[in-house]
Amino acid sequence: MKDISQDQAEAIFVEHSSYVYRIALFLSKSPTLAEDITQDTFLQVFRKYNSYDPAKPITPWIYQIALNITRKTMRKQKWLHLVKEVPTNEGLNYVEDKILQDELGHELWKEINKLTLKSREVIVLHYYSGLKLNEIATALDIPLGTCKSRLNTALNSLEKQLQGNKITIACKGEDLYGTI
Repeated sequence: MKDISQDQAEAIFVEHSSYVYRIALFLSKSPTLAEDITQDTFLQVFRKYNSYDPAKPITPWIYQIALNITRKTMRKQKWLHLVKEVPTNEGLNYVEDKILQDELGHELWKEINKLTLKSREVIVLHYYSGLKLNEIATALDIPLGTCKSRLNTALNSLEKQLQGNKITIACKGEDLYGTI
């Protein structure tokens, strides 16, 4: 395998950086950390590009790196214990607008944030980043069955949390939304 060219690096960054940022933002809940995680992710992607197998899709490989860096950063910052806020709409675009567009979306996101990191990961990657379950399994380096189980457990936990709010979750294709 050869090193990555500047044109390849630029194309990969342009195509994937906004998605990596969104995942990092959803999981870290901090725009500043999300920017740092995105930068660190692409530094790692470019450093390790010669270990990438071109026979496989690049997206799950990049997301796996992003998730590992996010986890490491959050452990380092003890982020799960320090931050309990819902992301603001500052600097976000389509996917975030879709999530935060109304009160139900806001309430749903608050409840998603109460889930464990493993549960949030599968929900964010599937419903808000649009990855298929096999891509999520690859990115998280877990078997497909485990991925399906985590998603099901996460949705069940979310549904239980929402019972007191008189909000139910609805899944339509790749979309997750709240209903009254």
